[in-house]
Amino acid sequence: MVANQLRRWPQGGVVRVGFIGLGLMGVPMCRRLLAAGVALTVWNRSPGKADALLAAGAQLAGSVAELVQGSDVLMLCVSDAAAVRELVLAPGGIAAHGRADQLLLDFSSIAPAATRDMAAQLRQQCGMRWVDAPVSGGVRGAESGQLVIMAGGDAADIDTLRPLLAPLSQRVTRMGPLGAGQVTKVCNQLIVASNAMLIAETVRLAEQAGVDAALLAPALAGGFADSLPFQILAPRMAARQFEPLQWKVATLLKDLGNALALGQESDSPLPLAGLAQQLMQQHAALGDNAQRDLASIIELYAGGEAC
Repeated sequence: MVANQLRRWPQGGVVRVGFIGLGLMGVPMCRRLLAAGVALTVWNRSPGKADALLAAGAQLAGSVAELVQGSDVLMLCVSDAAAVRELVLAPGGIAAHGRADQLLLDFSSIAPAATRDMAAQLRQQCGMRWVDAPVSGGVRGAESGQLVIMAGGDAADIDTLRPLLAPLSQRVTRMGPLGAGQVTKVCNQLIVASNAMLIAETVRLAEQAGVDAALLAPALAGGFADSLPFQILAPRMAARQFEPLQWKVATLLKDLGNALALGQESDSPLPLAGLAQQLMQQHAALGDNAQRDLASIIELYAGGEAC
C-alpha cells in the first residue's frame, strides 16, 4: 500500500492528498489512488462527478480552500493553463490558503512558460512548491496505472512524490527543473498529433485501395510502423467507433498550440506540427467535432474535406 511507502514523508503521519479535476483522466487516476490506500479528498466544479469516487472511499471538499487546508499534496488535472491559473491564483484559490510544507503536483498539459510563471507566484505568495508532471497514455493508461509521467521540478520533491505516483504509472522520469515536464509533453504531443493524422490517411488509403482497414493494426503489430496510438486509433477509425471517448480533438489541438508557441520561442520550426494543427482545426470546425474522440478525424478524409 502507498501509505506504507510514505514513511519518509517530511511531515510524518498519513499523507493527505487533495485532487482537483474529475474529467476523463482524473476519475480513473483517483480510483487508482484510492485502491492503493491513499487518503484522498476531491473537489470539482461539478460535484456530481465525484459520486462514484465517494462510494469508493474518497472525501468531498466543499471548497478549494477546504481542500487546500486539509491536504499535504495537491494534485491538479484540468483542461488548460487558464483553468490552472484560476484554481491557483484567483482570490480564494490555492495560493491564498497554501502553506510552505505543501507540494502542488500538476498533471495538466500546459505551456512551460505558464507553469514557471504560476509556480513562481505560488511560491512567493505562500511558499508552496510546484512539480509539473504531465502524463501520456490516455484513458487506458490512467485506468490500468500504466501512464508515463514526465516531471519537472526539484529532484528531492519528485523523489518524495514517487510513492504516490507509483499506482498511476509505469515510469516517472525527472526531465529537469520546473517546466521541463511540460516541454517533454509538448514533444510527446508533436508525435501523437502528427501520427494521428497519418493514421487517418493510412486507414482511408487502405479502404480506398480495397484492403480491410480493420486488419492493419494486427498486421503491422511489432513492425517499424507500430505504436500505441496506431493500435488504439486504427481499429477505431476503421470501425468508425468513436465511443467511449479516449482523447478529445480539442485537447490535442490545445497541445499543438502549446507546441507551436514553444517552437517560436525556441526558434525551432515545426512544419509537420503546423500542418497537423491546420487539418485538425479543419475537422474541429465542423459541428461538435472538437469535443469528439480523436478517432473521428477519419471523417475528415472519408468525407473528402482534407486539403
